[in-house]
Amino acid sequence: MFTRRRHDVLPGFRLTLGYTLFYLGLIVLLPLSAAFIKTSTLTWEQFWSAVTAPRVLASYRLTFGASLFAATANLIFGLLVAWVLVRYEFWGRSIIDALVDLPFALPTAVAGIALTTIYAPNGWLGAPLAALGIKVAFTPIGVFIALTFIGLPFVVRTVQPVLEDLDAEVEEAAASLGATRWQIFHRIILPLLTPSLLTGFAMAFARALGEYGSVVFISGNLPMKTEITPLLIITKLEQYDYAGATALAVVMLVVSFCLLFTINMLQWWSSRFQRSN
Repeated sequence: MFTRRRHDVLPGFRLTLGYTLFYLGLIVLLPLSAAFIKTSTLTWEQFWSAVTAPRVLASYRLTFGASLFAATANLIFGLLVAWVLVRYEFWGRSIIDALVDLPFALPTAVAGIALTTIYAPNGWLGAPLAALGIKVAFTPIGVFIALTFIGLPFVVRTVQPVLEDLDAEVEEAAASLGATRWQIFHRIILPLLTPSLLTGFAMAFARALGEYGSVVFISGNLPMKTEITPLLIITKLEQYDYAGATALAVVMLVVSFCLLFTINMLQWWSSRFQRSN
């Protein structure tokens, strides 16, 4: 008995897998391994001293703290933006939908200059806020705003397709059984959106951790106050301290990987929990 051989559009499995591994190794693994190899030239005492200096620890607190708060804000407001774009018809919706992708297309340096101009003490928004005693530019608040700006599209674009694919009949059935709007959202819609929300949060958080261009202008780069870790890495490179720069890069890489791994495990658990129910 002859079996029909399956023909795929792409070439054979071995060829495509080999190309995938080669491309992944060339683009991702090789640069990352180079960072670890360069860092290995330091002794353990030198490495520990480089990554735990007071100035470095202050940059960790600002970078990870601001990235976490920015990703959390994008998680909330990104869901609201996606909800409005999907569930409501209004004039100018296509324009707003296109503006969501502006942080993707806009060079980060241009975004940083624009945000600094707007939120400076004499800027359009900075002046009224300064009159209230709130200083945004050259403070951690400015860093938070810049990271929120560049991370919003990740949440919106991961949640929006899921919202569009939700079956309205399920919500109508729940409403006919007496469920309130909050119960429909909390027990039907939110569980279905949880994996995409976690994905958007992870992407926004990862992007914020490595952001440089949009933050370097609005932060003011004050050591121990508004200096982010990517800027500190650039500073060490300019000082020809390559091993110290790669040591900081390795710490950022390991911590980011652990956080993203945890988020992906939560996403996997959430998807499995939904299937089981």
